Amino acid sequence: MKTDLTWKSKVNTVDSRRDIVILQDSDETVRFCVRHFISLANEAIKDHGFFYVALSGGSTPKVIFQQMSKPEFKHEVDWSKVMLFWSDERCVPPTSLDSNYRMAMDSGFSSLPVLPEHIFRIKGEIEPAKAAEDYNHLIEEAVPDHQFDLVMLGMGPDGHTASLFPGTSGLEVGNRLVIANYIPQKETWRLTFTLSLINHAKNIAFYTMGEGKAEMLKRVLDKEESPPLPAQRVGTHQHKALWIVDSAAAALLEKIKKTE
Repeated sequence: MKTDLTWKSKVNTVDSRRDIVILQDSDETVRFCVRHFISLANEAIKDHGFFYVALSGGSTPKVIFQQMSKPEFKHEVDWSKVMLFWSDERCVPPTSLDSNYRMAMDSGFSSLPVLPEHIFRIKGEIEPAKAAEDYNHLIEEAVPDHQFDLVMLGMGPDGHTASLFPGTSGLEVGNRLVIANYIPQKETWRLTFTLSLINHAKNIAFYTMGEGKAEMLKRVLDKEESPPLPAQRVGTHQHKALWIVDSAAAALLEKIKKTE
């Protein structure tokens, strides 16, 4: 499969830990996201035989998955070499409409030729601590150096990412890959990658679209909050986070516009 690296020409620097791509509208943004995913997949498969990716929940990933499952993309990746994981999950069974696993499968992955034995869902239906421990062990066993080729992320209206919400204890866990994180503001448990696992990934991508995200995106990328918002803590000098946004979400950014 051919690796298309033309997406790199659209990348601008935010700072030493983060890059950004600003696209014109939602359609162009989704097309870029699909091309970016396919490029990273083919690059990883060529390099080490498989593409280890952690999917995200949320409305924007849903649209990306729908686009990616169209016939025109079906043969652009050797899907038998794709290893599907999830960066977070709700504590619900896989049949629930709230399940990130179900959303991804219903939105297109069930129609792609990914091997069933290469689909690794988080078992949200069992006791949270056990589910987290099992997934932690699975990643240690199945993912070389527990380093993903791509971790997909979204950003919530409060600056959370994966299921790492502001003020939650999971933000300070550094010795685990996956945890059960209690979210007081939602009165529920969530299962999530830790910041250390996310920041160890070869590629980290945030997907942010729409004017409703503009104010929070400005806070995350233009300001230095204390304590930092969860989304601000993603990205390292070694493994930069790439923010893929549309012009509506980027409308209030100042730092980026000065450097473009």
